[in-house]
Amino acid sequence: MDEINVAGRKCFVYEGGSSDVLLIQPIGEHSLGEIDSETRLIRSLSGGKDFTMAMFLTDWNQDLPPWGAPAIRGEEPFGAGASDTLTFIREHLIPEMDAGSEQRIYLGGYSLAGLFALWAAYQTDCFAGVAAASPSVWYPGWPAFAEENEVQVPDVYLSIGKREEKVRHPVMRTVGDNIRRQYDLLDASPKCRRAVLEMNPGNHFVDADLRMAKGFAWLMEV
Repeated sequence: MDEINVAGRKCFVYEGGSSDVLLIQPIGEHSLGEIDSETRLIRSLSGGKDFTMAMFLTDWNQDLPPWGAPAIRGEEPFGAGASDTLTFIREHLIPEMDAGSEQRIYLGGYSLAGLFALWAAYQTDCFAGVAAASPSVWYPGWPAFAEENEVQVPDVYLSIGKREEKVRHPVMRTVGDNIRRQYDLLDASPKCRRAVLEMNPGNHFVDADLRMAKGFAWLMEV
């Protein structure tokens, strides 16, 4: 991984040979220890396909939510930075990566970054697909947003841990019903060519690197 600075954001770039595939993923400080293992897993699960990957650091609770919301745990309320983050990707990161017109660009994320990836799929058709692993579809207002808007990308990968909805928190336990409804909406969308919902063992904190790698590998099958 090479570390670079793009428009004031710290980015980590992996170049796996000459590739027509660019993977983009927002990450938090807590994910830094998994970036090397994730790229190795993507390469393994994709059958050794070449790809370029750009990960960039975010302020997790501020840069990724599409709109503000009260704190669910702790004292920090959620910000509304998703629009600025998407602008950074489109106007700074993608040009920095010299993504050509023939390059397939996939956006992915885990947890709150997975919610961001899903939200971005409703905002633009510049991505060939998105991978939302254990996305925070419990987020206040998300179910209504998904019902009222139309996805703009052809391929969407969803996953969740089987135990993620088996929690006591009344908001977070809605994640199971919400992601199943999310899949149904994507499956019925005329703009979505492929959608899948994969159920993984464990809770939200199990195998984040593997879950992300499975999502990106699925997208790269095209």
